[in-house]
Amino acid sequence: MSEETKALNFIEHIIEEDLQNGLSKDKLRFRFPPEPNGYLHIGHTKAIGISFGLGETYNAPVNLRFDDTNPAKEEQEYVDAIKRDIEWLGYEWANEVYSSDYFQTLYDWAVQLIKDGNAYVDSQSSEAMSAQKGTPTQPGVDGPYRNRSVEENLDLFQKMKAGEYDEGSHILRAKIDMQHVNMHMRDPLMYRVLKKHHHRTGNDWCIYPMYDWTHGESDYIEQISHSLCSLEFKPHRELYDWFKEHVYDYAADKLPMQPKQREFARLNLSYTIMSKRKLLKLVEQKLVSGWDDPRMPTISGLRRRGYTPNSIRTFIEKVGVAKRENVIDVSLLEFCIREDLNYSAPRIMAVLDPIKVVITNYPNDKVEWLEAENNQEDNSAGFRKVPFSKELYIEKADFKEEANSKFFRLKVGSEVRLKNAYIIKAESVVKDANGNITEIHCTYTTDTERKVKGTLHWVSIQHAIKAEVREYDRLFMDEAPDSHQDTDFMEFINPNSLKIIDAFVEPSVLEAQVGDRFQFQRLGYFNVDNDSKAEHLVFNKIVGLRDSWEKQKPNPQQQNNKPQQAQHKRPAIEAIKQLGKKYTNVPEEKQLISKAEIIKLSEEVTYEDLQPLFNTAAKKAGTRIATMIALRVLLKNGQERNSDIEEFITKAKDDKNELLVAEANAI
Repeated sequence: MSEETKALNFIEHIIEEDLQNGLSKDKLRFRFPPEPNGYLHIGHTKAIGISFGLGETYNAPVNLRFDDTNPAKEEQEYVDAIKRDIEWLGYEWANEVYSSDYFQTLYDWAVQLIKDGNAYVDSQSSEAMSAQKGTPTQPGVDGPYRNRSVEENLDLFQKMKAGEYDEGSHILRAKIDMQHVNMHMRDPLMYRVLKKHHHRTGNDWCIYPMYDWTHGESDYIEQISHSLCSLEFKPHRELYDWFKEHVYDYAADKLPMQPKQREFARLNLSYTIMSKRKLLKLVEQKLVSGWDDPRMPTISGLRRRGYTPNSIRTFIEKVGVAKRENVIDVSLLEFCIREDLNYSAPRIMAVLDPIKVVITNYPNDKVEWLEAENNQEDNSAGFRKVPFSKELYIEKADFKEEANSKFFRLKVGSEVRLKNAYIIKAESVVKDANGNITEIHCTYTTDTERKVKGTLHWVSIQHAIKAEVREYDRLFMDEAPDSHQDTDFMEFINPNSLKIIDAFVEPSVLEAQVGDRFQFQRLGYFNVDNDSKAEHLVFNKIVGLRDSWEKQKPNPQQQNNKPQQAQHKRPAIEAIKQLGKKYTNVPEEKQLISKAEIIKLSEEVTYEDLQPLFNTAAKKAGTRIATMIALRVLLKNGQERNSDIEEFITKAKDDKNELLVAEANAI
């Protein structure tokens, strides 16, 4: 088997086999068929990516078809939002079509099924029909109206269409087999009376087709070659084929292609709800600001939060196409946006929790405009000017009046480097009447060549721009909030999913436009929100530089107020070595999660911890990869390159292991 063949997913294997068996390539047609009853969410991106991705691979048309058969729940707002989301992801559809375009054809075919004795009107209550249907282990029983005459069925069905009957009084059913082992084949519903205004057909129809009838026949009308659905539709495939084969007799001359339905595992994401009905409940109860709330897993929400189309498409590629259901950790999605923005987002300095620094030996009225690199990962990004003055803001957490030797930020008597500026030393503090520190008095030196372990970001108070920062966290505290039988998913809503902060940012962002993305150095990635105005900047936190969720998880013992014994924490360098040992033996998805964990752990590692791993044996590629990942973090945090580091990187670039070479080249 060739490498190219091995790379195919199982759907592509099916298509390739069909082509080898005589299907002409120009007959390949795909579709993405959303129901316009809500906004698309991250789960839909997999189906979008599969269908449109196949269209790109085979240069085949992909229809965007709205399965709009339920006017009670469908709105034009949802149609417009779906189109906007797909376009934003970068996909183009061949035709924009609607199941409602086919209402008359579907009705005519249903009449023909009645004439052929394959459909009938049932006039029982829904409760009676449910009781007759049986169970998966017990067969159903025939209802009293199953053997109505063709003439009576045609008369009733025509009057249903004319609006002469109330909702719930009659339905049209396919006449298949009430004892069938597959419950979907036990005389399924085809039409119901529904006197609702349709967003496209208005009040033209008083009956509307059911999804199973409409979906497959719409595929047939459009001559879709491969109808791709998620796994929950697998039990429906037999019914899909039954309808298709019976209708084929009515239209074979004009519509020779019979679609083939195949199923793939849908995308399930941890800490996320994937039900449009439940997402609508959040919107209706105003627990979020709308479908595009940045905490929502909708594509609109992700876009507003600051996710990029590229990061989502990369995520879908890494998840892959599978036959079995599984849950993807949301940290993989967060990893993809970090990786994307690391190379594309300009760096700026912002302070979210400020404390004042006064540089006592700096001239009172002096202002310097210092040069700062926009993005060290992008050689074409250039530089910007940032103002430096006597009074600055730094993060409150970056200072301690007294601290141990492991605290590499600012403390009285110690030095730190200010990013893109000078080295300062804390000399004293000023406190208010309650003993709270209000100012840190420092001195500075222009000798910036000296080695200093800590590097801090800052803003000049005189030039700082006040901005609103919306710091978002996961909307749910439970990994699977809708999987608990005895607990409503609403019980797991995170009460701290939104924190609004008055922050200060450097003046270079004054011209920022809605949607612009930045890395706030040492803090995370942020974008300009839709609510932002020239006089009032608003930023959304997209994602932190590292996954901090593990630290936020409530400890069950703490929740129960039980005393906790002190636990020995394994040193970060040992955890990195352990992750490295397994790195090359796990699939790509787990490698990405391991990499994110190594990056997080590296914040707790010193150069002295890491340097001995430079001499790791060549055969232990995983450990060397983990070392390279950690080294990159240390270098970003101010570690100066020396001969040992240069030698380690040079050797790695010549290694046979492609992952190690890639990490070395990234440095």
